[in-house]
Amino acid sequence: MTADGRSRLKFPLKLDRLAGAALPAQRTMLRPQRNLAAAHADAGRRGTPAGLGLDSADVRRRMAERLGDGGVVEPQVLSAFATVPRHVFVDAALATQAYEDTSLPIGHGQTISKPSVVARMIELLFGGTNARQMGNLGAVLEIGTGCGYQAALLCEVASRVVSVERLKTLHDKARTLLAPMRSNKLRLVYGDGMVGHPPGAPYDSIIAAAGGAALPDAWLEQLAIGGRLVSPVEQAGGGQALVVVDRRAEGYDRRVHEAVRFVPLKSGLDR
Repeated sequence: MTADGRSRLKFPLKLDRLAGAALPAQRTMLRPQRNLAAAHADAGRRGTPAGLGLDSADVRRRMAERLGDGGVVEPQVLSAFATVPRHVFVDAALATQAYEDTSLPIGHGQTISKPSVVARMIELLFGGTNARQMGNLGAVLEIGTGCGYQAALLCEVASRVVSVERLKTLHDKARTLLAPMRSNKLRLVYGDGMVGHPPGAPYDSIIAAAGGAALPDAWLEQLAIGGRLVSPVEQAGGGQALVVVDRRAEGYDRRVHEAVRFVPLKSGLDR
């Protein structure tokens, strides 16, 4: 234990090293999939938010303002949300809900997470040593591309992004949706996220959209010194919590943050 109360961990980082920390009492659970059933039930709703077109910059700006009111303070994160059009990443029947703080189905048993949860995780990455020094997230590894919305946000705040998806149908969908960006920052990989992507390592920032019983060794190996990893991890008492890991020259530090509920982390490929 360091003087400031953080745990100093040695590699590798396993479940028994993570499970003992109590969750901060002052924070409520972040639910990236909350209101999914309601989203299905409301699929017939066609009204445009605030009477504005979905392509309007005002719609995105208002979402970013709500995120700011909810506690997000990093200007680059708020700017990214005000820039990237979320409605193009969701099914047409749900597009009118794209700028609400709700998760929405994207098919194949997966969802696009609530904007507030995505913003919270990206903002946590900005606390990493390398990110503070560079002024952006540097080289980012994203585990779980999904529909590609978070990858698009990350391209706004990083120097390069490698995003790995194990579901071929989602990988192909994200490639189609992200094609108009024509970003030379982004590389989409169809692969097993649990092994990361060694050719692009080391990464200054790693973010995962699924949680397992332990952080894979491969992620920790591919995290640069001075880098930060944010991921949900299963806890010994049940449920998941956001875990932040900083890699130092002498080892790994970790902090446990809010309780969350993400899809399970799985290995292997699925077509």
